Amino acid sequence: MFLRRVSLALLLACAVYAAPKPHKRAKNVIIFLADAGGIPTLNAASWLGYGEPQKLFVQSWPHLGLSDTSPAGGLVTDSAAGMTAIVTGQKTHNGVISMDASTVKGKTDGVSLKTLLEYAEEHGLSTGVVSNVSIADATPAACYGHANDRGKQAELYQQIFKPRFGDGVDVVLGGGRKKIYGDTKKLGVDLDAEAKAHKRTIYSSVAEIPASDMRPLALPEDSEDVPAMAHVALDRLSKNRKGYFLMIEWDAHTNNPERGLGNVVNFDKLIREIASKVDLRDTLLLFTADHSFELRNVGGKRGESILKGWEEWRKSHKADEPVSIPALRIGRSHTGEEVLAAAMGPGAQRVTGFFPNTHLFDVVMAAYGWKPGK
Repeated sequence: MFLRRVSLALLLACAVYAAPKPHKRAKNVIIFLADAGGIPTLNAASWLGYGEPQKLFVQSWPHLGLSDTSPAGGLVTDSAAGMTAIVTGQKTHNGVISMDASTVKGKTDGVSLKTLLEYAEEHGLSTGVVSNVSIADATPAACYGHANDRGKQAELYQQIFKPRFGDGVDVVLGGGRKKIYGDTKKLGVDLDAEAKAHKRTIYSSVAEIPASDMRPLALPEDSEDVPAMAHVALDRLSKNRKGYFLMIEWDAHTNNPERGLGNVVNFDKLIREIASKVDLRDTLLLFTADHSFELRNVGGKRGESILKGWEEWRKSHKADEPVSIPALRIGRSHTGEEVLAAAMGPGAQRVTGFFPNTHLFDVVMAAYGWKPGK
C-alpha cells in the first residue's frame, strides 16, 4: 500500500513537472521579412549555403505554418499589399500602402489602417524599421506610412515626421537616398530642414550615427550592410524598458540568383545571431515573406553548386531574361503560393497550419496582449 502511494505521488509529481508552462506575453517583437523569400527560394538557399536541404536556421524553428499571400481582388500580391496584410490584419489591393480595400490605387484614399508599429508607438514601445532596399519602398513603408500608391516614396518618408500615434518610428535605417531626396525636392520640401524642425538628423550612412542619437535616421544610397543596421537598431530599441517592435527586411528576389540566394543565406545567419542574443522568454521572433517568386529547383547533383552554370549563362544572356541553368529555372514574376511563416518565443505556438497572411497580425497582437482598436 505504501509503495502504491509513493508511486502515485511520483506520477503526480512528474505530471506537474511535465505540464507546459503558461505562455508569457511578449515584451519585444522582431519580424524578419525576406522579400520574395518563398519556400523554393529557401530550399535553394540551403543548397547554396550548406550543400544540403533544410540547413537554414529558420528551417529548424519549432513553430511553422504556411501563409496565403493573395491580395484583395487578386491571386498574386506585390510587396505593398503583402506587407499591409501582415502589419494591419487586412488585405488590400496591390500597390496600396496600409490603406483598406476601398482605396483606388493612385487615385483615391481609403481608410488608413493602424499598423503593428503604430500600436507599439501608442503603447509606449520603441519602434524601428531596417531594410536593404529603399526605406520608403513598400515593405518598410507599410509599417509607418499610408498611401494610395507605393510609388509616393517622398510622401511616405515625410510621414516619419508626422506620426499618428506616439512620437513616431524611432529608428529608420535603409537605402533610397537619391530617389527620396529627389522626389521630396520636386514637392518643394527641404528634407533635411524638415527633419531638423522635428529635432532629428538624416545621416548619409550608418557609420555617421553617433552613439548619443537614440532615434537615428540613416538614408544611404547603398544599404547592403543589414547586420550593421540591425545591430544599431537593436542597441537603441532595447533601451526601452517597456519593449520594442522591429521589422528587418532583406531582399530575396532571385532575378540574379547568386545575389538573391546569397542574401537569404546571410539573412539567416543574422537571424541566428540575433536569436542567440535576445531573451526568447520575452521576445517573439517571426520569420516570413511577403510573397513567393518564380524559382524552381529542376535538377542538380549533390556535391555541385546549385548555381553551376550561372556565370556562363549570365555572360551569354540579357539580364532581364528568364534564367535556365542545370539546377534552376527562374522567371521574372511574383507567384501566389503560400510562404513559410516560422516563430520562436512567446506567442509562437499560434503559428501553425495554413492561414491567411492577416493571421500574422493577430499573432503579434496576441503576443503583446493587445486587442485591435485598443
